[in-house]
Amino acid sequence: MIRARSSLRHRLVAAAVVGLVAVALTGCSATNEITTAKAYSASDGLRAELGDVTAENLLVLTSAKGAPAALQGAVTNRGTDAVTVSLTAGAVKIGTVRVAAATTVLLGGDTGKTLTFTATDPPGAVTPLTLETGAGGSLTLSVPVLDGTLPAYATLVPTPSPAAS
Repeated sequence: MIRARSSLRHRLVAAAVVGLVAVALTGCSATNEITTAKAYSASDGLRAELGDVTAENLLVLTSAKGAPAALQGAVTNRGTDAVTVSLTAGAVKIGTVRVAAATTVLLGGDTGKTLTFTATDPPGAVTPLTLETGAGGSLTLSVPVLDGTLPAYATLVPTPSPAAS
């Protein structure tokens, strides 16, 4: 009988220890925000939210200040109505993008909508980019300007058009 009580006592102590360890380990997620649940910029570009519109991985590719530049990224409409997003680099309107409800429009790359303009900042700098929607208002970001040094961007940097003869 004494052995049974001792064995039961050890089991109760072991169960209590396991319970305390479980509570201690789960306490980390109860008191700290789970970082992977937060939206973030997963690549070189910036992420922005403007009403129902989310812009992902926004960046500008150019070879130099004053050279042709191309906007890269994606625009997603999480709303139930189509939306038009106006994009302005500095004081120059570079284009508009119509995004249907619950869809994404790619910008640049090999298959996305082409938005080109003249670079006002050199690679390595940031340039102001304003996104504007009717319902969501407007938002200005400092978007990174990159060149073709990274292999993923090498073929996406726009080249100057040959001068007319």
